Amino acid sequence: MMRRILISAVWVLCLAISGWSQTEAQQAEEMYRQGKFSAALGLYENELKKAPNNPYLYYNIGNCYFKMGSKGLAAANYYRAFKLAPRDGDIRHNLTLALASGGERLVPAGVPAVLHQAFFYLSYPELKGLVFVFLWLFCTVASIWLIKRKLGRMLVASAVILLLSGGWFLLRRSLEQQHLAVIASPVAEIRSGPGTNFPASASAAQGHLVTIQDDKDEWYEVIVQSQGIKGWIEKSAVEQI
Repeated sequence: MMRRILISAVWVLCLAISGWSQTEAQQAEEMYRQGKFSAALGLYENELKKAPNNPYLYYNIGNCYFKMGSKGLAAANYYRAFKLAPRDGDIRHNLTLALASGGERLVPAGVPAVLHQAFFYLSYPELKGLVFVFLWLFCTVASIWLIKRKLGRMLVASAVILLLSGGWFLLRRSLEQQHLAVIASPVAEIRSGPGTNFPASASAAQGHLVTIQDDKDEWYEVIVQSQGIKGWIEKSAVEQI
């Protein structure tokens, strides 16, 4: 009898928790529809703590920031969503808009959009898993060929597929290892050294993508990708992706 009561209590508690989570998500959507973007943002960020790898929470957070005029923070969150769900058309579209508002491009100049979409069709973890599958297939076929001298054509085909997918993976890994960030403040001064005592050589508006090269105290050494400018920016002015 006591066991049944405990089981029932656990089920009621689980249902209550799931109901509260659903209600909080619904509240965030309702707040957003009402134009209460700051309130919706807080609720979405609470949900993100429970599901830190949910791309659609990053997408919704990006929408809130975009509506609030923080294009840099919007771009950062859209980019996080894009890395997790690169095939989602809405995420790609909004990321493109947010970057364009800061003078940036998601698809580099001269690169066909179709080729860019194909290159980022899989997320990085998906591509990594696919390469392991092709590696396992190649090893299996190679073992059969060494023992029985059969499946020679399949061995060649699997080797070609492994090389192509491995090259794709290495290119993506080089991009993943870049420390990307977005200018989050309205304007960030780019200085020749890590401190306000160094002269400002240029400036970058919010939404610009930068690659972090080094850091010292409260400063990042960055390269502004679209302008090819290298210098130091205060850490508070950027949002890491």
